[in-house]
Amino acid sequence: MSDTEPADPDTPAEEILCATYRALCRHGYADLTMQDIADESDLSKAALHYHYDTKQDLLLAFLDHLYEEFVSSLAVAGGDPVERLVGTIDVALSPPRRDADREFRTAVLELKAQAPYEPAYREKLEAFDDLLHETVREAVAEAIEAGVFRDVDPDETASFVVTVINGAQTRHVSVGAPIDETRSRLVAYVTETLVAGDGREPERADTAGSDGDGDLAPDPDPDGESENGGSGDGSDGEEDPA
Repeated sequence: MSDTEPADPDTPAEEILCATYRALCRHGYADLTMQDIADESDLSKAALHYHYDTKQDLLLAFLDHLYEEFVSSLAVAGGDPVERLVGTIDVALSPPRRDADREFRTAVLELKAQAPYEPAYREKLEAFDDLLHETVREAVAEAIEAGVFRDVDPDETASFVVTVINGAQTRHVSVGAPIDETRSRLVAYVTETLVAGDGREPERADTAGSDGDGDLAPDPDPDGESENGGSGDGSDGEEDPA
């Protein structure tokens, strides 16, 4: 999900989206009003209501805009499946560049918290999750077909990657956990743990340190035993979808 302000507006509708971004950064979701959004634009509150009946209608349109931006960002994530997968992780786990980006991510987390109670929000947010899952799944499946990745389950692997991404985003916003270290660990999981023995050997990512977002699956032990002494089939301890 993009956290950058929309481009300079050419129409009143685009101006409203830009104003919504700035108002969310300034006020967050819980205290946001239509007047707050109007104050961030040259439009009146009445003009906002001409385009959108309620604040929820406006925020749903704003989520549609963010979804389009997310689709565009994933479309340029890379070429071959491994590059595309790493690029997707980079897009999803990019650190905020400005204070406004941090404030916006906090507002989005507030909005996500409404999803269990607001079906309209949940439907929009599920679209982001489904897109990310399918993008990862397709890249993993292509890498397996090309003989670059081990024969893992693409759907389970995509679920694992998306869960790590969502958890890292939430912990980064809620408790300030560093997001770049999780990104490095997840890239290492993709470019090292998933790579087949007879596939190419990509450059190793820097995985030193951990931010506590949860250990990613370790490299399989050559003797068939995991690090905790259990069997390598995942019967002891948490199962790795890879």
